[in-house]
Amino acid sequence: MKGNDIMKKIVDLLRENARLTNEQLAVILETTEEEVAKEIKQLEENGTIIGYSAIINEEQLDKNAVTAFIEVKVSPQVECGYDDIAKAIAQYDEVDTVQLMSGSFDLSVTLRGNNLREVALFVNERLATLDGVLSTTTHFILQRYKEKGVNFAADEADERSLVSP
Repeated sequence: MKGNDIMKKIVDLLRENARLTNEQLAVILETTEEEVAKEIKQLEENGTIIGYSAIINEEQLDKNAVTAFIEVKVSPQVECGYDDIAKAIAQYDEVDTVQLMSGSFDLSVTLRGNNLREVALFVNERLATLDGVLSTTTHFILQRYKEKGVNFAADEADERSLVSP
């Protein structure tokens, strides 16, 4: 298997399950643990792999926790465009993700909070007051069905009553 092919396969496998060991990856890829370790080290050093994380069912962890998706319209700054404002937003601990978008808004911000009020205060007191922010629209996630390829509602029974006319 060529270097680029093995790198892509390692990334795909780690995307599915970051807990796979080098030994398990080597067996799946029919190569050696040393080769896998070398490729992973290179992926980390060149910035392809920038971290490892677990997919958490936040509602199981804390019933009051909320996740908000915030559309942000901004006025791009001279010589830096959207970068400086995106970096400023990304500095807040509550912020999970900041992305530049195409379409009707400029930045997408995903935020985690302990409750609705906490998210509202963040938007009102921190986000909306930043220089360059023109407007925000906040959407709250009501139910997760699938995240990063993992189904959350795997075969849950529907507890609603059947109603017939």
